[in-house]
Amino acid sequence: MKTLTKNKKLIIATVIVIMVCVAIYGAYSFFNRPDQIKITYSDFIDKVESGEVSEVYLYDGPQLQGLLINGERFTTDNPRIDNLKEMLLINSVEVVEVNEQYTIGQVVTFIILIGVFIGLAIFLSRNNGRQASKEYDKMSSIEFSTEKEQQLTFSSVAGNDEAKDSLMELVDFLKNPDKYQRYGARMPKGVILYGPPGTGKTLMAKALASEAKVDFMAVSGSDFVQIYAGLGAARIRSLFKSAREKRKCVIFIDEIDAIGKKRDRGGLGGSDESDRTLNALLTEMSGFKGSEGIIILAATNRVDTLDDALLRPGRFDRQIEVGLPDFKARKEILKLYTENRPIAPTIDLSQLAQQTVYFSGAKLESLMNEAAIYAARENAESISDTHIDKAFYTVIAGEEKKDRSQIAHQDRKITAFHEAGHTVATKLLAPQNKVTKVTIIPSTKGAGGFSMNIPPDKMFHTKMDMLNNIKISLAGRVVEEIIFGKDNITTGASNDIQKATETLMMMIKHFGMSEKMGMLNYEMLLGQQTADGNLVKECNQSMETLYNETKQLINDNIDLVNDIANQLLLKETLKEDQIDIIVQECIAKRTH
Repeated sequence: MKTLTKNKKLIIATVIVIMVCVAIYGAYSFFNRPDQIKITYSDFIDKVESGEVSEVYLYDGPQLQGLLINGERFTTDNPRIDNLKEMLLINSVEVVEVNEQYTIGQVVTFIILIGVFIGLAIFLSRNNGRQASKEYDKMSSIEFSTEKEQQLTFSSVAGNDEAKDSLMELVDFLKNPDKYQRYGARMPKGVILYGPPGTGKTLMAKALASEAKVDFMAVSGSDFVQIYAGLGAARIRSLFKSAREKRKCVIFIDEIDAIGKKRDRGGLGGSDESDRTLNALLTEMSGFKGSEGIIILAATNRVDTLDDALLRPGRFDRQIEVGLPDFKARKEILKLYTENRPIAPTIDLSQLAQQTVYFSGAKLESLMNEAAIYAARENAESISDTHIDKAFYTVIAGEEKKDRSQIAHQDRKITAFHEAGHTVATKLLAPQNKVTKVTIIPSTKGAGGFSMNIPPDKMFHTKMDMLNNIKISLAGRVVEEIIFGKDNITTGASNDIQKATETLMMMIKHFGMSEKMGMLNYEMLLGQQTADGNLVKECNQSMETLYNETKQLINDNIDLVNDIANQLLLKETLKEDQIDIIVQECIAKRTH
């Protein structure tokens, strides 16, 4: 049997009280009403004229009441006529005009009902207030995952050796605090790990806690972004209270930019709740000592968006970049992800590491996982180059479409020439790049085909590199215009145009590579509409110039475009060695 809550019991009791009051009032009215006879209005007039009526009580209601000479009380219909009182007085009837009044019973019943309702309202209000307070306290207590990652160590995290060295120093701080206190050294209170997504920031935070053998308290910045005023700040305080109870621990705040963005928004105003949450975090970080053994790690993809107060010494003392892995790091990561997998001896991890430029650690893991899935589908003895090649395509562009019978020949032809344009431009403008694969097989992500252009590992990109990359992006549209006509260009170049525009805008807005616009960072100039208009004009003119230069390049090498496109129509996919042979044969034909 279900037990009733306190609120339900009170409501039931209130209903019973109301019903009792109504019953009492009804009984009182029934037993206290005087005995009256009902007479018709015509009989009433006859009795008035015959002198049998002693008193008449005039009400505004539909009934008249009166008293006969013999002492009997009567009621009759009220005609509501103007001369009724005059007629009664002429016949020597005493007339009493009565204003409608409530009886004592009615007043008492009304007071009881009002009192019951007011009491119920006060009780429910207080009870709901206590309930709301409990709910608020419950919501303000942040939920975090706390665990000890005993098996995850820095040796399990490949690449980013500099970042690991910095974090390993913190481990030594936690394990041997006396060593540093001897020199008056203070343990950093906080560390920001920043870099692109998937580079292993969370893994490093877990490895730090595991190496130090302390609790790992993980939360997300979005956990503190709430619609209720003050709740985000309350959760910050709850988090640090829990951390102090554990003495030594690692607090990890992922995506800290959700609460730590710059508060100076160019005079446009911002969220007061977000500011309160950030202020609470700053206060808590200033309120504990490094000797307490609490380290705060935070991760973000955009350290430049964080508030300066967060990054000052005494709060997040260190900012450690966890960047995309270089060739050596990629090779180590691939070794790590192939240790427990059956890999064919023909697979060259060095070559695979060269092909995966700009791949993050997470993307490399996804690559090997997809390759393992393909091998499992075929029940193969080991993961082969074919499986990795398919996985590469899947990670970059999605899975190949199996049913290609519905693709029109003209669409295949357009795709072949489009991708041939990218390939030729890459070979001529960026010979240091590797074109490892070109295909016209459509993917599940909507790509009609793609050309895999892999640049070498470089710390910097020159202006010429960026201009050539724009031309390579435009080459597909240029070939469409040359081969099929200006009116038959397609939507297939939309992503290429987006990439070209992004690169050109970065050159002008961030890197000061435009002679007309000068060496300015235009994102720092807030509200400069004139500058925005000039940027669009400069981008448009520069893009037109680069497009014409690309068109000249393709026209000069249209024979090579035709050769590659025809081979793509025949084989659908070309590898790097096949492309090199086509280029060499084309050059040989020109010399003869």
